[in-house]
Amino acid sequence: MVQEVRRLIRERKTISIMIKSYCSSHHHTKEKLCDECQVLLDYAIIRIDSCPFSENKPTCEKCLIHCYKPEKREKIREVMRYAGPRMLLKHPILAIGHLIDSLKKPP
Repeated sequence: MVQEVRRLIRERKTISIMIKSYCSSHHHTKEKLCDECQVLLDYAIIRIDSCPFSENKPTCEKCLIHCYKPEKREKIREVMRYAGPRMLLKHPILAIGHLIDSLKKPP
């Protein structure tokens, strides 16, 4: 149970930072997300919280069930392609945690 909580908290924090980084760079926002990115973040958090794998949640890339709507999935991929490489420099602990999670096989 504790591992589940830590895993999901880390996943929420990672996606939040990635979307904020993307929004700041692409939509020139400072402290607050633009409406489009806020909707995407809210959607991503809901998807993380409703993941059927719970404590065994794989990274979305390796998941066998794609619970994102196609247009949202493509937008998240765009965000991750931009923010992912920058995470190692700005948030190395979260990036390494995500990398470790990506090595786990989906259930």
